[in-house]
Amino acid sequence: MTASADDATLAFYAREAPDYVASGFDGASRHLPGFLQRLKPGARLLELGCGGGRDAEAMLQQGFDVVPTDGVPEMAQKAAERLGIPVAVMRFDELVADTEYDAVWAHASLLHVPRAGLVPVLASIHRALRPGGLHFACYKAGGTEARDRFDRLNNHLSLEQARAAYRAAAPWRIIETQSYMGGGYDGVQGPWISIIVERASGGQA
Repeated sequence: MTASADDATLAFYAREAPDYVASGFDGASRHLPGFLQRLKPGARLLELGCGGGRDAEAMLQQGFDVVPTDGVPEMAQKAAERLGIPVAVMRFDELVADTEYDAVWAHASLLHVPRAGLVPVLASIHRALRPGGLHFACYKAGGTEARDRFDRLNNHLSLEQARAAYRAAAPWRIIETQSYMGGGYDGVQGPWISIIVERASGGQA
C-alpha cells in the first residue's frame, strides 16, 4: 500500500473486472442527474474511477465533454468497450492537470484512497478544476478505515471527517452534503455520504 493507493484493492478490480461490470446497475448513479444540472451545456468533465463506464455513458449522451479514467487497466478496457472511446489508465495520485476541467466526478471511487493519502488527492482535484469548477464524490461512511470481505480498503469517512479532509486540502467551498443508505458490490446496505464542493478563489470552505 502506498500513501494514495492500496495494492489489494487494485488487485481486486483487476481480477474481478468482468464480473464486477456485469453485476452492476445498468443505469447511471442516482446522484448524476442533479450534479449535471449544475453544469453548463458541453462542460468538460473528468471522471475518476469510471468503472464499467455507466456514468460516463450518460454524460456523453447528454453532450458533455467527458474524460473517463480508471486506475486499473482491466476496468479501463471494459469502459472503453462500452463507450467506444479511449479510457485513460490513471490512479488518483497520478492526476497532474491544471485548471483543465469544469467538473470532476468521482462516484464510489475515492472511498478506496487510504486516509493518509486523501488530502493530497483532493488537492490535485482542486488544481485540475477551473475557478468555479465542481467536484462530486461519495463515500461509504462509518468513521473507521477498514477492509471489506473482498479485502478492499474503505476509508469510511464520516461527514465531519470528509469536511475536514477537503478543508485541509484546499480552499474548497462546500456546496452540499448528504447522508443516505446505499448498497454496493457486496450486496450489503449501509450508510453513505456524498459531497459537492466548488473550487473557490480564496478563503475557507
